[in-house]
This record gives sequence, structure tokens and C-alpha cells, in this order.
Amino acid sequence: MSSKSQFEAGHQIPVTSQDFPGLESNMPYPTPLFDEIPTDDGRSQKYKAAGKLKGKKAIITGGDSGIGRATAILFAMEGADSLIAYLPEEEEDAQKTKKWVEKYGQQCYLLATDLRDKANCRKVIDEAINVSGGKIDILFNNAAYQMMVEDINDLSEDQWVHTFNTNIHPYFFLAKYALPHMKRGSTIINNASINAYIGRPDLLDYTSTKGAIVSFTRGLSNQKIGQGIRVNAIAPGPVWTPLIPSTMSDTAQKEFTSPMGRPAQPSEIATCVVFLASSDSSSISGQTIHCNGGSVVGG
Repeated sequence: MSSKSQFEAGHQIPVTSQDFPGLESNMPYPTPLFDEIPTDDGRSQKYKAAGKLKGKKAIITGGDSGIGRATAILFAMEGADSLIAYLPEEEEDAQKTKKWVEKYGQQCYLLATDLRDKANCRKVIDEAINVSGGKIDILFNNAAYQMMVEDINDLSEDQWVHTFNTNIHPYFFLAKYALPHMKRGSTIINNASINAYIGRPDLLDYTSTKGAIVSFTRGLSNQKIGQGIRVNAIAPGPVWTPLIPSTMSDTAQKEFTSPMGRPAQPSEIATCVVFLASSDSSSISGQTIHCNGGSVVGG
């Protein structure tokens, strides 16, 4: 393990292994941050909320851990309730996310479901409408699957289909079913990836879905911007989440860093989601925020 602080350049994450999808509770030190933000002096400070989302109702997929959990917590700090969709095997982490949200005085509703089935996507929206009094202000499409495979010849057809069924098709279904309940000022945020821009070779299927998400974001924005509904994306680089020990090889974990000299914390990505969900980003739609630790990419 690196002797450096997890917020300092040169910090290396510990190399560990978990079965997919991985649990936040089984991750070794350093513990991912959710309500604190790294500072320039190698420490961290509590996120400073300003009521940006007061009274809003949000849906977050994959909200049990990582970026999804951090987003739910910052949303709560900003005054929003959330409905979180997650895989049944992630129940333990989802319950912890719920406690975090409630700690900051907001409601958190949990729905264990497999979003690869469009009927379950419909169920998410129906449940959100039921618990929110008929409104959806924010949809954060975040849930994803990845598994490293070095060469296309070793990438099974089943994994290719599974990745697309997990990473892009639910984004379409959830947006389609949510939009009739959204109004001017509502927002959709899609989680893409730096890999859509750099073309990571050992995550070919994942990278391809993330490219599709960028295009989906642009197209849907062009459809809905005239109605005052904004659609944007984030494209994170390396982030310390359960996907790392559960999907990446030892070599990839040893190289898991950014130009800043460290991977990002989930809270650092969640701040970008808060920005896109709030009126602070009122003139932004069809765009992607590159929260990637300093990598300069095109597009």
C-alpha cells in the first residue's frame, strides 16, 4: 500500500479482488469518500451544500455504492429525495446508502431490480411516481457493467450482449418512461466514461456502450431542449469504486491513476452530477463533463 495520503499525487490503491459487482463494505483502506471533497493540501473537507436541489425528486440507478452512492448523499445534502435502483446482491450497500441519505434529512427509497429487463425499468419509474407524489425532477442513469478482456477473440458474444443490455438499453427505457412525468427544468444525466474518448482496448464492450451513451445524450438533448428539459453526461476517469477490485486485473489496478497522480473519489464525480442537476447549469445541454483527473480528450 502507498505511504502517501489517498489525496496526494503518487498514491496507489491497494490491489485486491472481489466477485462482481463488488461491495463497498468489502473494500480495503482507503475508504471511498461520499460527503467529503479532497483538498489541495492532501486532506479533505465536508461538502458545502447550498440548497441547490431543495424539494427535488431524483432517480439514481446503481445508487448502492461508488458514484451512485455519493450522488445520492450529495443530493440529500442539497435537499433532494432519491429513489435508488440496484441489483439484489447489492442490498447490504444499498441499505447503508439509505442511512447516509437519511442522516442528511431526506427520504431514500430502495428498489432491488435487474434493469436489463425493460419491464423492471418501467417498474422503477412507476415506483418513483408513487413515492414522489407524481413528479420526477432528476434522472441519473448510472448503473453499469464492465469486465476486462484483452482481445476481441476472447470477448464472448454473451458478454458483449450482457454489457449492452446493462449499460445502454436501460438508459433508453428509463428516459422514455420518465420523460412523460418530467417538466421544464427537469434534467437527465447519463454516466459515460473517459473510455469512450480514449478507446480503452481491454474494455472493448464497455467502451463501446459508453460511446453510445455520449451519442444518446446528444440526440436526446436535441429532442427535448425546446421543452426545457436538459440532458447531459459525465465522463469520469479512474474513480475508486467497487468496480475496481471486482473487474480489473492486478496489473490494471497497479496502473489505476490519472494525470493528477491519483484516482478520483466518488464525491468528486458526484459534485459534477449535482451541478448538472441544478439550475447552476441552466445553459448547458447535450454536453459531457470530463471529470477525469486531468486527461485532455477530444469531443
